[in-house]
Amino acid sequence: MKNLHEIAAKWGATGPVELIEERENAVYKIIRTDAPAALRLHRAGYQNEASILAELKWTTRLAEAGFPCPKPIVNTDGTFLIPLSDGRFASVITWVEGAPIGSADEPFVGSITQHCDLYHNLGRLLALLHNTSDSMNTNDITRPAWDLPGLLGKTPFWGRFWDNPALSAGEKSFIIYARDTAYVHLQDMKDTDFGLIHADALQENVFINETNLTLIDFDDAGFGFRGYDLGVPMSQHYTLRYLEDLIAAIQSGYSTLRKAPSVEDIKFFLMLRCFASSGWVIPREAKKSPAQRRYAERALHLAHLWLTTA
Repeated sequence: MKNLHEIAAKWGATGPVELIEERENAVYKIIRTDAPAALRLHRAGYQNEASILAELKWTTRLAEAGFPCPKPIVNTDGTFLIPLSDGRFASVITWVEGAPIGSADEPFVGSITQHCDLYHNLGRLLALLHNTSDSMNTNDITRPAWDLPGLLGKTPFWGRFWDNPALSAGEKSFIIYARDTAYVHLQDMKDTDFGLIHADALQENVFINETNLTLIDFDDAGFGFRGYDLGVPMSQHYTLRYLEDLIAAIQSGYSTLRKAPSVEDIKFFLMLRCFASSGWVIPREAKKSPAQRRYAERALHLAHLWLTTA
């Protein structure tokens, strides 16, 4: 792989390259003409070059339409991407000021009212994302599908969640039953809103600067059910005693700009997100890692809840 400073220089950057985050992608802070930007090294083997370019086209159009998200920056060759020798691709986007509204899997710090107000605003932001996306040409956007097969098919996009190694034989049978039941339910849902979605609006991917929210990290974005975008944020708060209030808040915020899914549908897509995450963790952690069981238990809990209350 090229030296990070050499890569950054392709975007006119000088000075230090500072590691900010190394999760699925590695993100670095660089300086271009005295203004910061974010250098991303996209993980190998997840999105291919065409899919990453589609993400960058989409977010360019979103930013140019006024939607609050980072805007991709072309390099000195006039292109968005540079391939690296280790199979990754490098891209650069504008820097987002502020801080995430929360950390991964950590509780919200603040009152119930503050939390609900924040998620009302997040619902409105997601509605704005969907409205803006629907207003533009997306015929040249090729991204993964968070559709019926992508969520509940034989080979879901994030993996066969019923094969999570932390599940007992009985739990696996139960999850398969829940998956099959959910498949029929989703297949039978009428007038579902479908289109481009972010698919990962977790606390760490929503930045706040004073009262303004910005959506970052479109790495998992694709074509899917709009209700899924509202279920995803709930996955980090599913144990809250005021979960119903939080769901009502994100739904009411969404409905200020766009017809919102029902509370029942948001709960359903919350479960589907937790199914997906239970598949996502399988190749990322050791078989006996506590993380495998944590994700499996979340899927089991929400499956029990949905099947007994739906």
